[in-house]
Amino acid sequence: MPKKIALSLAALAASAVVVLAIGEVVVRVAYGRDMVMFPRYHTGARYGEYLLRTIRPHSTFHHTSRDGTWEFVTNGRGFRDTREFSYDKPPGTVRVLALGDSHTQGYEARQDHVFAAVLERYLRHRGVQAEVLNTGVSGFGTAEELLFLENEGVRYHPDYVVLALYANDYMDNLKSGLFGLDEGGALKVLKKEHVPGVRAQDLLYSVPGARWLGEHSYLYSLVFNGVWQLFKTRLAHEKALEYAVAETGEVGDYETRLMAALLERMHQFCRANGIELIVVDVPALAEGRPFESSIVPALRETVRASSDGYLDSGATLSELAGAVEIHVPHGHRHISEFTHLAIGTALGRVIQADLARHPRPATCAAPAPLAATPPGP
Repeated sequence: MPKKIALSLAALAASAVVVLAIGEVVVRVAYGRDMVMFPRYHTGARYGEYLLRTIRPHSTFHHTSRDGTWEFVTNGRGFRDTREFSYDKPPGTVRVLALGDSHTQGYEARQDHVFAAVLERYLRHRGVQAEVLNTGVSGFGTAEELLFLENEGVRYHPDYVVLALYANDYMDNLKSGLFGLDEGGALKVLKKEHVPGVRAQDLLYSVPGARWLGEHSYLYSLVFNGVWQLFKTRLAHEKALEYAVAETGEVGDYETRLMAALLERMHQFCRANGIELIVVDVPALAEGRPFESSIVPALRETVRASSDGYLDSGATLSELAGAVEIHVPHGHRHISEFTHLAIGTALGRVIQADLARHPRPATCAAPAPLAATPPGP
């Protein structure tokens, strides 16, 4: 009997392997040109009282689509960098902390070509002893970026904080449920934990071979991405019902006011800690146009008032439209390396000009405003 059971199990295993192999071939033939293998490598990290996501520390992994393959290397803090950064800032160093989501982390871009890396090279080439920390985490909204800054980022003693704002951040702030607005419109903390998918990923990546499948199997990626998108859509729907906002893709009044309150709190925190805040308008995809602003019209005045510098996407990229790809043409359509280059150099010019007027590092309770790139219409 044990021998028959063993043979049956072996036959079952062999059949499963054959079925999976056939499935892999079918998916590659049917969807190969449209598939992306962008495994997410989130895990949890505690920052003060808050439990948030981070990219898995000390990791090397790859993303692949029809546009190419990109390597990601993270340091011991989960930042996309091969270097380790101490909390103590080296003497004479100008530190920049880049906050953002997958655009800042650099999906579909080489590690040394993301705007944080471009900015650091730009400043160093011009004699500035600069360190730019790329703390972008895919899926982050402004709420998570604010909490990371207040509880962890500030410990690195940055002179400048660059906040890269993208069009989906408005909904991401709702989905996280970390902050809300009270009846008077004031910002209030609703909860202190947001780690969607982390427990599942921690379990999944403890299984031998799971990481390899995530980076090489089209069938695995199809299933994983499908399940991920299902839960992401469900969470967005639940939050839309909870806050009575429309699910039209348009940014509504509540999302705009919540974003404004988050930006105001971030700016106040930066000023209280002698940090200058620069907001980057990351270009969003647009129907029939090269791109559009991620800053909705109702928020533009707040952005100007709640930052020391503002890079408008139109002012930064209008001359490049039609000459280069603003977004990667396929895959998940993140900003291209051309766009990273434009943003990084524009940031470099703004910071270099500010340093010429106000040499850093210095301690300043209320820094003078930066010379911002003029906002678009």
